[in-house]
Amino acid sequence: MDVTSEIHMPSPLCLIENAMGQLVINPKALEILSTITQPVVVVAIVGLYRTGKSYLLNKLAGKNKGFSLGSTVQSHTKGIWMWCVPHPKKPNHTLVLLDTEGLGDVEKGDNQNDSWIFALAILLSSTFVYNSMGTINQQAMDQLHYVTELTDRIRAKFSPDENEVEDSADFVSFFPDFVWTLRDFSLDLETDGQSITADEYLENSLKLKHGTSQKDKNFNLPRLCIRKFFPKKKCFVFDRPTHRKKLGQLENLHEDDLDPEFVQQVANFCSYIFSNSKTKTLTGGIKVNGPRLESLVLTYVNAISSGDLPCMENAVLALAQIENSAAVQKAFAHYDQQMAQKLQLPTETLQELLDLHRACEREAIEIFIRHSFKDVNQLFQKELAAQLEQKRDDFCKQNLKASSDRCSALLQQIFSSLEAEVKDGVYSKPGGYRCFIQKVQDLKKKYYQEQRKGIQAEEVLQAYLKSKEVVIDTILQTDQTLSEKEKEIEVQRVKAESAQAAAQRLEEMQKKNEQMMEQKERSYQEHVKQLTDKMERERAQLVKEQERTINLKLQEQAQLLKEGFQRESNQLHSEIQNLQKSLRKPRCTIS
Repeated sequence: MDVTSEIHMPSPLCLIENAMGQLVINPKALEILSTITQPVVVVAIVGLYRTGKSYLLNKLAGKNKGFSLGSTVQSHTKGIWMWCVPHPKKPNHTLVLLDTEGLGDVEKGDNQNDSWIFALAILLSSTFVYNSMGTINQQAMDQLHYVTELTDRIRAKFSPDENEVEDSADFVSFFPDFVWTLRDFSLDLETDGQSITADEYLENSLKLKHGTSQKDKNFNLPRLCIRKFFPKKKCFVFDRPTHRKKLGQLENLHEDDLDPEFVQQVANFCSYIFSNSKTKTLTGGIKVNGPRLESLVLTYVNAISSGDLPCMENAVLALAQIENSAAVQKAFAHYDQQMAQKLQLPTETLQELLDLHRACEREAIEIFIRHSFKDVNQLFQKELAAQLEQKRDDFCKQNLKASSDRCSALLQQIFSSLEAEVKDGVYSKPGGYRCFIQKVQDLKKKYYQEQRKGIQAEEVLQAYLKSKEVVIDTILQTDQTLSEKEKEIEVQRVKAESAQAAAQRLEEMQKKNEQMMEQKERSYQEHVKQLTDKMERERAQLVKEQERTINLKLQEQAQLLKEGFQRESNQLHSEIQNLQKSLRKPRCTIS
């Protein structure tokens, strides 16, 4: 069962509190985010205080009440409030609604704080809603001066290349979609007698003036910033919901008590947000879930509190540090669990252990690759590789010990009767040596027939026999049925067998070393292969994002050129008309 389905937020909770001009994160809100495993769609709304922002968010949450509406000229929302609800149209997604304190509250007298709230709303959201009253006129644009300060408040990169100035393309890659909501809109949507859409009204309002005066620059700057930073724009207009005197009870009014046109407009707005708002995504196509959003909040607010500029690249790297470390732990835990379940010590051969290690290692690397991102210089993958190698070596040592313990126990059990007979002097008699050797051969055969002795079977056996050389030599020398010549021959035979066994052990040791070296090479190749595959996927995603950014930028430049040509054409047309008028004027003749 998905943990997220158990999350229940009956009402909003303060995420970032504005306490005496300081931004303070609410740990309870972070705790809620940390449990949301689903991807999140984050919708933030900003605007002047007392413009009805909270009402729209309550409707997106499917409620009449939740975010505080307030019915006075005081700003009710302080800081940024959060409400996490199941997404109504995207299964297995969570809709995170962020309500910001009203901008321009005269009681605060702190424009810088407003600017940070504005910047945080942009950094955290995937859809950014700007809410204002009336029409899009110069006053509305002047109130949106925060957008012109974004390049002073946010950095896309930690350290831009030398002589490189961050332009809009850097911001477009991670900025949210822009929605402008116009409340109590009273104009007819038409131009030159032709009906236009709200989107067309917005585009017309964002057209630039042709001129270089300071007045023209002031007129163009906010429009230019909106166009460059937010290539995807949408506009909604809303009639006044009800009579002015009833606005204070808006959250208690039934839809039948509201203007039907307003009700439909709100429904259209909600439908658009539900269908078109994207999952919050970081550069590289990294989809944001609750813990990742929690990390972004911490990184950005901590940067602001320490006097630094929030930096998107830093936030992603900080998130990568957290998640890559967790990915190493998750991958290693999986390897450890699988080995514990499948490995039976001692293994019959070293290769059996190495094959199992390789299969579990491959799964662990896949888990790491799946849960990691932006592993700069592959530091975390190298850390995982080192941990897996160390654990493999530990298993090899455990395997050796398990085999040695098993074989020692077997030898003690099998050869105990022989040792008792030696102690009783059974073989200290004429012909005793041959009887003793025959008994040793029979017991060795019995030992070899035992299963799962492991890779130390011969090593432990030879060590045991070597420990009995004095006993064997004593029995040999006391056997009176053997001539001195036969005894010498027997001594040489035993030495030859011992030398042959030593040579075999050396060969076996070299073979094990070769297997270990081969395993190391295979592990390295497995890491390289999976890393290469991931890098190819990330490269393709990056190219896709870059193409999108370039296309958006080209479209905006093309639109600006088109408007420039149109202005010049209109000016030229006007000059031609004036010239034609002057030519049509009757000329004076002198008789």
